[in-house]
Formats: sequence, structure tokens, C-alpha cells
Amino acid sequence: MANRMEAFHAKVKERGWVCPQPQKWHAMWELLPNKSRKGAGWEPPLPLILAAWWETSNLEKMLRFDQHLRWAVDHGSTEAVLDYLEALTPEDWHSL
Repeated sequence: MANRMEAFHAKVKERGWVCPQPQKWHAMWELLPNKSRKGAGWEPPLPLILAAWWETSNLEKMLRFDQHLRWAVDHGSTEAVLDYLEALTPEDWHSL
């Protein structure tokens, strides 16, 4: 499992991908298990989409996306999340 995630991270970095495009990122977030409301927000936090898409840097998007990947690993949904992400086309990704 760890090797698959490492290979995926390498592929994302090599291709200059930041995160999935907004609709695809939201769909990935929906796959994450054990989400819960936390105050006015969510745990894990929502993807940086809608208004946040335009107000955040690529680095902030990368960090949030990585947080979601770590959540998948920590909560046993690595396979489902990677299956989804690996099926995306290059056009489904926001690039540097």
C-alpha cells in the first residue's frame, strides 16, 4: 500500500500536478471515510474549491490535497482513493 502511494506521489510530482480539478477533487473528498463536522468546518477540511479555488495558491492546494491523501491512508481508504485518482485523465488535474 505504501509503495503504491509513493509511486502515485512521484507521478503527481513528475507531471507537475497540483490537485484534481474542483469537481474531481470534491468527488475524491466524498470517498474519504469518517468525515465529521468540526465547528463551522469539516474534518478533514473541505477541498479548496469554489471561491477558495481562486483565493489560494498552488502550494496551499497541494498541502490540502496531501492532507486528504494522508486521511485516506490513516482511515483505510487508500485503495479506493487511489483507484479513483489513477482513473482521472490529465485534463482532470490542475497543473503548475
